[in-house]
Amino acid sequence: MLPRGKSAMISAMNEFLRLSARQAVADFRTAPRRARTFFQDECRAARAGTIGELRAAARRRTPQVIFDYLDGAAEDELTAGRNRCELQAVELLPRVLVDVSCIETSTSVLGRPVSLPLLGAPMGLTGLLHPGAEVALARALSEADSISVLAAMASCPIEEVTAAASQPHWFQMYIWRDRGLVEEMLQRARAAGVPVLMVTLDVPCSGNRDRDRRNGFSVPPRVTGRAIAGGLAHPRWSWGFVRHPRIGWGNLPADHGGSATALSTHTNRQFNPAATWDDLAWFRERWSGPLVVKGILHPGDARQAVRIGAQGIAVSNHGGRQLDGAPATIRALPAVADAVAGEAEVYLDGGIRRGADIVKALALGARACLAGRALGYGLAAAGEPGVRRAMQILHEELRTTLALAGCPSVHALNPSWVGQGPARATFVNPSHE
Repeated sequence: MLPRGKSAMISAMNEFLRLSARQAVADFRTAPRRARTFFQDECRAARAGTIGELRAAARRRTPQVIFDYLDGAAEDELTAGRNRCELQAVELLPRVLVDVSCIETSTSVLGRPVSLPLLGAPMGLTGLLHPGAEVALARALSEADSISVLAAMASCPIEEVTAAASQPHWFQMYIWRDRGLVEEMLQRARAAGVPVLMVTLDVPCSGNRDRDRRNGFSVPPRVTGRAIAGGLAHPRWSWGFVRHPRIGWGNLPADHGGSATALSTHTNRQFNPAATWDDLAWFRERWSGPLVVKGILHPGDARQAVRIGAQGIAVSNHGGRQLDGAPATIRALPAVADAVAGEAEVYLDGGIRRGADIVKALALGARACLAGRALGYGLAAAGEPGVRRAMQILHEELRTTLALAGCPSVHALNPSWVGQGPARATFVNPSHE
């Protein structure tokens, strides 16, 4: 007869073996189904638990030149890094013994209810990331009960995105030289039922994006040995690109840009270095709906935009893709919010990767946030399911952060919920990871 200790050990081992055997049988039975679905976009998206994991998946799925177009920024990428580092440096001051059994994340933006204070920032040429492009973004944002902002330099035309989305989207425009072209695009936006116009102010000329220069990025892409090698190394991306190519700007008329090789150069020449506040007033006169301006970092500029008639101010440094050395948007946010308090809604654009980032921005004066790269990673990684997963991740993290902070509603957030403001932090260029 075995001693009691040995008998118990053998019994535990037998139970472990039985458990292992049951799991092995179950895994064997489901292996064919899992193998069939492993590479589907829905499963690829579901495997990501953070925006960082979606970024890693996007990097694996796309050629380097395409990933760097999405991920990169201007020059040494200091401003893009500051957006992240200084958001991370903001401390949250939690409350305890607060009933957080019911968390409220919904709010409204310019009178429209949204399920969470996060909108899709305008991004150009998303058709290079995935054939679904802005249509996929608009659908996913509509499903999440939020708002997408369609860029003037999008891959998909306004009308296609409007037809695909179940809810209205906003439209973003630049101050371009060709006023006839701009008026035509504004007319198309009005005809499509676009309720809000966003005018980007921080692009008098194109920024120096060293990653794109090193990669030889151009629109349309040049067919080189390196490009072919990158395509062969990423067959799923290449198959989608060949089947449904979106290599130009969907909102520009066919007669703009001349030859294919001149398209990128022609469009860059549209940016107007002579633009002044009078040009913003020109937009205000021609757009009867709400007007949002994007690219504001200085409180004086915010006040001037409100005087001209802007109802929304997007505190933005263009994701660090224009002026390298500009301050992080979370650093500029409080002063801008104070400058226009009660006169315009304020949004934070730049560096949003976590639900906690949204909490910090709202505590420091933002009505909502704009996310570009975070959703772009999802699109590049898994198409529309990837964008839906990115929104789901950020929404879940937002709920968790509010609960752990002891704040039952986004409407209760104010500066008392954050500690020391953002501090300068050491930044490592992500292109050197």
